[in-house]
Amino acid sequence: MKLSPLYLLFILALPLQAQKFENLAQTPPMGWNSWNTFATDINEELIKDIANQFVELGLKDVGYEYIVLDDGWMAKERDAQGNLVPDPKKFPNGMKALADYIHSKGLKFGLYNCAGNTTCAGYPGSRGYEYQDARSYASWGVDFLKYDWCDTGKLNATEAYTTMRDALKKAGRPIVFSICEWGDNAPWNWASDIGHLWRVTGDIINCWDCEVGHGTWSSLGIWKIINLRKDIRKAAGPGHWNDFDMMEVGNGMTDAEDRSHFAMWSMLASPLIMGNDLRIASKETLKTLSNKGAIAVNQDALGIQGFRFTNEDGIEIWIKPLANDAWAMTFVNMHQTPYQLTFDWNKHQIGDNLNNRMLDTKNSTYQIKNLFANKSMGTTGSILQHMLQPHDVLMIKLEKQ
Repeated sequence: MKLSPLYLLFILALPLQAQKFENLAQTPPMGWNSWNTFATDINEELIKDIANQFVELGLKDVGYEYIVLDDGWMAKERDAQGNLVPDPKKFPNGMKALADYIHSKGLKFGLYNCAGNTTCAGYPGSRGYEYQDARSYASWGVDFLKYDWCDTGKLNATEAYTTMRDALKKAGRPIVFSICEWGDNAPWNWASDIGHLWRVTGDIINCWDCEVGHGTWSSLGIWKIINLRKDIRKAAGPGHWNDFDMMEVGNGMTDAEDRSHFAMWSMLASPLIMGNDLRIASKETLKTLSNKGAIAVNQDALGIQGFRFTNEDGIEIWIKPLANDAWAMTFVNMHQTPYQLTFDWNKHQIGDNLNNRMLDTKNSTYQIKNLFANKSMGTTGSILQHMLQPHDVLMIKLEKQ
């Protein structure tokens, strides 16, 4: 069928559908969020202190870059023009000055809002103000927006998040868009063209495998979150990540549990967003959060989300293909007692069918590196042996000789 010139002009005149900002979050975002430790008790001095700690503790050097203010940064009412207003007591110099300070440290600045009429803590949400709010974020120098899902009534999630995506694009400043509707609407099926990461569960809490009820919803411990979703790993990749929530490393679990938590978030290619008070973090907490080997697994260029290989005798084994034919493996002791791990490479056929990759230990020999100990453990030519402490982890990288 031949199209008329007038019809072609009509088609060309149609507005192009907005898209999210491309080439952002090509690896899982790394940073810090205020909520897990401080809830709405945040202020300008605290955020500047955290930015300083990023630099002084070497966290910036290992890849952490986003400092995100969660709920509670704004005043209870918009101004007469409908603009969001930073709380004048908490942030007397406003958001632009704070963003400038964070940028001066070589870091990036993030804010929170909500798709509903109000945020989860009762502050002004963005419903009906999406384009106006996006212009504010752009003018302040925001680099990251966490967008929640409270007080949304009968809003359609896909449409609500699309509206904010379009508003951010229209405002013109590249902003990483973090979708936070808790996995209620299966965002792994629709969000890759809308956001750069999306929460897959409700809120995390600092325990190994518990659930804490809050009436109509529950907070979930580390393994409750890990086990909640099935068959979503195919949705993850450069620029679009399954977000297993902000980390609880340093917030009251054992050092072993913190290592396992950090290792698993790295294996899952989840954003690494710290949630502890960096000003009082212990040496062991900082050692875990700064582990370059685990971070490299998380930030691997392939962007493949790892998966559970086996779960036998209270030992979970997870695998993750890496670039250059390398692999990461993580052994987690779910027991409350020590466990002597013995793993015979010749007895296991290890592969990732989704990505057509095989760990061929029969025809190739791989060097084994213990990532948390930062030392060699020999090769796959010998049986792997290691004493795993309760709730602790052995995280290794395998590279061909």
